[in-house]
Amino acid sequence: MTGPLRHLVVVEMAALGPVPLAGQLLADLGAEVTIIDRSSAVADHTDINRRNKKSVALNLKNAQGLAAAKKVLATADIVLEGFRPGVMEKLGLGPVELRALNPALIYGRMTGWGQQGPLSQSAGHDINYLALTGALHAIGNNALPPVPPLNLAADYGGGAMFLIMGVLSAVFERSHSGKGQVVDAAMVDGVPAMMGLIHTLFAQASWTTQREKNMLDGGAPYYRCYETLDKKYIAVGPIEPPFFSVFLRLAGLPETDLAIQNDRHHWDDMHQRYTLHFKAKTRDQWEQIFSGSDACVAPVMDFNEVSSHPHNQQREVFIQPGGILQSAPAPRFDRTPAVAPAAPLAAGSNTVEVLTSLGYTDAQIQKMIAASVIT
Repeated sequence: MTGPLRHLVVVEMAALGPVPLAGQLLADLGAEVTIIDRSSAVADHTDINRRNKKSVALNLKNAQGLAAAKKVLATADIVLEGFRPGVMEKLGLGPVELRALNPALIYGRMTGWGQQGPLSQSAGHDINYLALTGALHAIGNNALPPVPPLNLAADYGGGAMFLIMGVLSAVFERSHSGKGQVVDAAMVDGVPAMMGLIHTLFAQASWTTQREKNMLDGGAPYYRCYETLDKKYIAVGPIEPPFFSVFLRLAGLPETDLAIQNDRHHWDDMHQRYTLHFKAKTRDQWEQIFSGSDACVAPVMDFNEVSSHPHNQQREVFIQPGGILQSAPAPRFDRTPAVAPAAPLAAGSNTVEVLTSLGYTDAQIQKMIAASVIT
């Protein structure tokens, strides 16, 4: 492995959602990431979150399997787990037990509601965590129910990204103290932490709780999507007056609109005029008109189109190992670049390799296989 995290050892407890993404992004940048799976399985090359990772499959309900898992976990710099609070403790793999084996261990815990609180033991998903933060209420058409922004905002924005920031911050702190710590990453914490600008605008009475009445929620005629002649869409976003001026000129819209850009009394009229105007040409025609300008206009592309856009091609934003569309590693580093991702391996495919590295003999491993300790 190469990349800036190539000396970092991470063990990931098999889970769904933000934990696998966090592990993938760390592995993309060179960390040695090993998943502890409950059972072996055939390789699934479409499971992108498993790229660049190893896997051991152990029966954690068996004393020998649990002991093996502890050995794997004790070798890590970072452990990532995404169970409800208390589950790892019931398994005997909680932070107290593991840090007794490795005091420098950083124990990253990922949940929706957090380790404490009235909802901490309740089930939930991205849409539920987003609902409690105010963010979900702000998204969508004003005349319709709020629209979930895929599962990007809570699972991955407020979840995986804050888990990564937390454990890497703890790694930095450990370089001074020599001690590990527990990182409690909760989506219901992370989403509000991303909303500083919205909270600022709300405090300044520049943001209303009514959807599609604000600058960044589709309310502004200069920050929304418009349908084109071919039933596709363009994304318009020239917030700053100089950019809005370029947009008006290239679009062929009245330059007098610049004077009323932020006068909300005119927004409905501008919406109607712009909606009709952009239906006169195809998406690709509009893209050509705005290409290379500061008008802040981009074509809205679907998943079948994104890899063919010239900018994405030149930067190699998307890659397709094995024919599976996925992102290239991000961000980029000039001195310690990440390598091209390896195809996802099968669950359990590295069990023998990992246990051997921990000192297990071939005979011991064969007995563990026969006893279904290795699953």
